[in-house]
Amino acid sequence: MKEGLLLNRYIADFNSDEIEKEYHDVLVIGSGIAGVYTALEIPEEYDIAILTKETIEISNSVLAQGGIAVSLDKEDSPELHFKDTLYAGAGLCDEESVWVLVNEAADNIEKLLEYGVNFDRKKQGELAFGREAAHSKNRIIHAGDTTGKEVCDKLISVVRTRNNIKIKERTFAIDLITEDNKCKGILAYDEDTASKKLYLSNVVICATGGFGQLYSRTTNPEVATGDGICLAYRAGARLMDLEFIQFHPTVLYHPLNKSFLISEAVRGEGAILRNIHGKRFMPEYHELCELAPRDVVSRAIFQEMKKTGATNVFLDITFKDKEYLENRFPNIYKTCLSYGIDMAKDYIPVAPAEHYCMGGIRTDAFGRTGIEGFYACGETACTGIHGANRLASNSLLEGLVFGRKIGQEVSKILKDSGKRKFDISIKYSANRSEATVNADEVIRHIQKIMTEHVGIVRNREGLLLAKQEVGNYFDLIKNMKNSTLRDYEMQNIVLLATLIIESALEREESRGAHYRTDFNKTDDVNWKRNIIKKLEI
Repeated sequence: MKEGLLLNRYIADFNSDEIEKEYHDVLVIGSGIAGVYTALEIPEEYDIAILTKETIEISNSVLAQGGIAVSLDKEDSPELHFKDTLYAGAGLCDEESVWVLVNEAADNIEKLLEYGVNFDRKKQGELAFGREAAHSKNRIIHAGDTTGKEVCDKLISVVRTRNNIKIKERTFAIDLITEDNKCKGILAYDEDTASKKLYLSNVVICATGGFGQLYSRTTNPEVATGDGICLAYRAGARLMDLEFIQFHPTVLYHPLNKSFLISEAVRGEGAILRNIHGKRFMPEYHELCELAPRDVVSRAIFQEMKKTGATNVFLDITFKDKEYLENRFPNIYKTCLSYGIDMAKDYIPVAPAEHYCMGGIRTDAFGRTGIEGFYACGETACTGIHGANRLASNSLLEGLVFGRKIGQEVSKILKDSGKRKFDISIKYSANRSEATVNADEVIRHIQKIMTEHVGIVRNREGLLLAKQEVGNYFDLIKNMKNSTLRDYEMQNIVLLATLIIESALEREESRGAHYRTDFNKTDDVNWKRNIIKKLEI
């Protein structure tokens, strides 16, 4: 697919006069930290619906282990947090957005404490701060090694007490409904009844997370198929920085589990990386060793595996005793033990896996996308904070800070305009043919293509091969009749893979998480800029 090529505006045919409708003041798509927190930041006088693809408890946020970066320690400052974020972002961070992030962090953490989130504390009762890669200070607040779950559990428990917020589980957002570049609601697929439904609203907030399921190995849950990014693109929103995809360096590599994250906080507590011969190798790659930026560590592991012909390396924290490890990393310790690995005695087999996408729906600091009434936050958005490589533990913070700002913005709009119940009359039909492919098989092949050619290390030859193979699928399915959830996911995965490959081909340099062996230097003269993808409709 090329920019400007005709693309069906909607991936499902529908007649608004013939399907069920439901009205709300605000629609939130996604139930991770960004979506749930944003819903809580909108005044209770407004009627809100949270649409979530699975149950409300399933999201990337729930799986986040490390913590939330915030400069609360007396030896730290927002200025230092700002500097570290820019360093990790490899020259592409939006400085204005980063200033907002670091300066509003403390207020949002205070709000979490009010909601009852239990972060780890020192014996004196003060918040405990950990350190992760590329941070110059200890500033990561955490709840054991299940920070995301603790935060989400508390926020969801508060949501359940709010009479104005309705949770719509197993409801898949197919497409954003627009008229004259104005948001009108969401066309959704009810998974229980296998039928389409219209949710109408002047305000839609997209917080659908990332797209890890484009890769064979990922820390993301099965729901992370890039649906929000794709529905935004089809509606005419701009996408940015899609070529920058972060691979987490240390993901458990075990025959029974190759997706369990071994938190960066383990390296923050002193763990070192060894190759299959037991040799520590990170000092040969970067002065910060195991605490170098994630892209550096992932590439170092990749190179070490290539040199030794191994499928993994090892993480060694055996210098810490069992009691300490059970206390600091209870979930990681328990999970490793279930696979016969005792962290206090054994090296942990690890290898990189897809973890986070820096790119997404381009927004400003208030989550505005350029489509009136349509906002985005969390991993599905691209505020420019992460640049070419996300600084560890800035992701949950981003969802909080910009979720709150969207809440403030939406509150003002609703206050000025009042509650407006409206109707629409849209009949959309494309010339579609019956499916000739198996969606599961297509998705598995796309994952293989992306992992082999659009992963940690890339080059023009591999990217062109990937573009051709994915392009064949695009042509095959673009006019396909979609009738199941998996069909819709396949459409989104093929579209997004195409856009990522195009962006990776276009950027002829290496920067942050985008590394090309044929352009292995950073080129600030020609490439210190963002790549934007926008469909002309």
